[in-house]
Amino acid sequence: MSRIQSTFERLKAQGRKALIPYITAGDPYADVTVELMLAMARAGADVIELGIPFSDPMADGPVIQRASERALAKGISLRHVLSMVREFRDQDADTPVVLMGYANPIERMGTQAFVDAAKQAGVDGVLVVDYPPEESDVFAASLKAQGLDPIFLLAPTSTDERVRRIGELASGYVYYVSLKGVTGAGHLDTSAVADAMPRLRAHVKIPLGVGFGIRDGQTAAAVARVSDAVVIGSALVQLIEVQTRDNVANQAAAFIQEIRQALDR
Repeated sequence: MSRIQSTFERLKAQGRKALIPYITAGDPYADVTVELMLAMARAGADVIELGIPFSDPMADGPVIQRASERALAKGISLRHVLSMVREFRDQDADTPVVLMGYANPIERMGTQAFVDAAKQAGVDGVLVVDYPPEESDVFAASLKAQGLDPIFLLAPTSTDERVRRIGELASGYVYYVSLKGVTGAGHLDTSAVADAMPRLRAHVKIPLGVGFGIRDGQTAAAVARVSDAVVIGSALVQLIEVQTRDNVANQAAAFIQEIRQALDR
């Protein structure tokens, strides 16, 4: 059983929902990522999504685009990201880590070399935004062979066929993009999320997390009522981008703790 699966099973037994924050590796300071991850885990994060910096993050809005630009300007590469996960894993053996990013850095390393390195670093799942499920059989199989979870995105525009295909391929959890557009965009309609769930659950038998547009405890709690997990990225990245080096981990932890308390209420 993967760390992700065991985490969701534990939370389900407790009647709780998963909190999954996203940060970009190397942002806002090159040496703060592991400290941030540890602080968020202590504050109540159940899974951490760690973004691989990329020069053309097509699914991301301005906030996360800026985070990638800052990290790339500091020279943060995929190998640095894997090193950060190894360092985190030395201090936290329980909190699952999902790498989220785009195909190009992985292709440059070589997909099998990446999968092997991710396993060795202590990664638990991988979400590649521009690997469509229809073309991901080999990659998903490579991940599963190493005990890693292939995680996929679903959107309001996803066809029944794509939902079915992802239900077959994915493990760990599936990330439902609640809005049309890029990360950080628009106003979250929680009733529309609730309406979408029965169609998704007809094909997806693993946990469903919801992200895009969740900015505070109130919206997080509303989404958690109809999903298994809440993914929060842009609001957190926007918060930490203006913090000093000494204060950034504390501010991130306080934000995560506030969301955690809202979910548990």
